[in-house]
Order: sequence, then C-alpha cells, then structure tokens
Amino acid sequence: MNKRMRERLSRALVLGAGCLGAGFAGGAAAQWKPQRAVELIVSAAPGGNQDLTARAIQRIWESRKIVSPAVIVNKPGGGGGLAYAYFRQHAPDPHYLMMLAPTLFTSRIAGKGTFDIHDITPIALLFNEYIFTVVRAESPVSSGRDLVRQLRAAPDSLSVAVATAVGNHIHMGVALPMKAAGVDIKRMKIVAFKSSGESLTAALGGHVDVAASTFAAVLPHVSAGRLRILGMSAPQRMGGLLAEVPTWKEQGADAVFDSWRGMVGPKGMQEEHVKFWVAAFEALSQSEEWKQDVERNFRVGRYLGGREAARYWEAQYKALEEALTELGLAGRAQRP
Repeated sequence: MNKRMRERLSRALVLGAGCLGAGFAGGAAAQWKPQRAVELIVSAAPGGNQDLTARAIQRIWESRKIVSPAVIVNKPGGGGGLAYAYFRQHAPDPHYLMMLAPTLFTSRIAGKGTFDIHDITPIALLFNEYIFTVVRAESPVSSGRDLVRQLRAAPDSLSVAVATAVGNHIHMGVALPMKAAGVDIKRMKIVAFKSSGESLTAALGGHVDVAASTFAAVLPHVSAGRLRILGMSAPQRMGGLLAEVPTWKEQGADAVFDSWRGMVGPKGMQEEHVKFWVAAFEALSQSEEWKQDVERNFRVGRYLGGREAARYWEAQYKALEEALTELGLAGRAQRP
C-alpha cells in the first residue's frame, strides 16, 4: 500500500468514525423531551374534578422529576368545547396536552359539540370513577329512596346540579338510576355549572336542592359533614369513608355507571413525542403518590397507554351513544 492510499484510507476511517459518533449521538437525541413548559388543558374551572386531577399530575411529575415545569390551563365552558378549540389551535405541538373526559363525547353525541375522537393523539387512560349524588346536610331529602319517591311524584320539584353540561357523564350518573327507578327524567330540572366545585358550592348555599359529582370534589365537604351522599353509581359498596353509603341498586334503582379520565395530545404528534408522553404517564401511574391519590378519591386505577387507550375510547363512545339515545338525549350529530 503506497503513501497516497494510506492517507486516503486514514481519512476514510476518521470520517467513518465521525459518522458513527454522529449516528449514536443522534440516537440519544431522538429520545425527545419537552423544551419548555408543558400546558395541561382542562375543560373545567378551578376546583372541579378535572382541575384537581391535573394538579395532582403536576405535583407528582414535579416531585418525581418526571416532567417539569407543567402548568394548568383552565378553559371551562361549552361542554368542553372551549378547551377543545384552544387545544386544536396548537396542533401538532407536543407541549400541549388535554384532559379527556366523557363530556366531550356526550356533547358531540347530543349534537352540541364538534369534538372528533380521530382529531387527537391518544396518550393514556388514567382511572375510572363513579358518580355520587349529594344534598346539603340539613336537607329534608334524607336518602336515595326519598329522592326517588319525590321525583317519581314530581320530577321537576327538585333542582339537580351537574358539571359541566346537560347530557354529560355527571348527568347520566344521576339520570340513569332515576330512570331505572321509574322517574320521568326528561322532566327533571337539571342545572349545569362550569365545574363540580361550582355545582357543589351552589348545593351548599341552598341555590340547588341536589348535586351530582365524582368524588374528588365531594370529599372535603363530606368529611366536614356539610354534604350527605344519597347514593352512588358503583356496582357495590365501597370501603373506608364510604362503607355506609348505599348504592343505587340497594335503593330500588337498578343502574350502574362509571366515568373515566384520560390525557390526549394534539393530532399529528410525532412518534417520539407519543413515546415520551406514554412513558411519562406510565411512570405517574406506578408512583406511590398517584396510587394513594386514586385510593383517597375512591377511584379505580386503570392505566392504558396509547393504542390500548384509543380502543377503550372507541368502545366508550359507542356505549355513551347508546345510553344517551336510550335517555332521549342524543342529538343529530354524526358519529365521528
């Protein structure tokens, strides 16, 4: 091998090593992570169940150094429509995530919303939870059976507060048991608020007679003795603080209903972004702090990531569509 050939070979080896190094570094760099603050968008006002869940996520992420910083952006109104519109403006930026709740599905099914299940990137299902119907402690309605009797006789005699839209999962959590018990639910006086925090405040102030909510917002008021639970949409009694609370089935209303919470990214996210967020929520679901939060709020931990979450939501859309049609609350919206 002459000198010129040796020089060419040496240059080629150096160049090749550089390319291999660049490829390795590129592989490491491909493990994407947020470059600025992440927005967690919720469609309820501060103090509502979505807001409380988002703040728990934010707190655990930051303490565990999973994702930081993350900020909560509240966009209440329009049955989730305002949050969805804001969220869509930022597609496909992976720094924007939106909490998914059944309200967006039910608004679409009722013909009042534009949400499209195919216009998002599924990230994670977080948990399932039940709907609790409550009255203030001094209410003359002392039990679920009392409520059923009064609403059978006069469906519009009591006002019932829900969040965040008529026809949503909170509404269904009280309407389905009443329908099963023989109440004309189309005549019930339903009042929608921007969050469960607001609906429960209205109940505490005597501005409405009854309120329905998932448990996170109810917990402090029940613990303080300000609200009393009449019934819950669970299939069986729960433990701890709720051991003495009867299900609707026990009180002559044979109906069970559960809600859920999830997180989605904007349409068009790259695969590396999806992988990061699925991993971040999986890490969240495995943390002791999250498990304790789920247990404290009497939720059912159920983590599903990515495609599994997408399949679950497809099935949920169909089930909610059937339920709302049965309740006479479905509109003319076409299935997305």
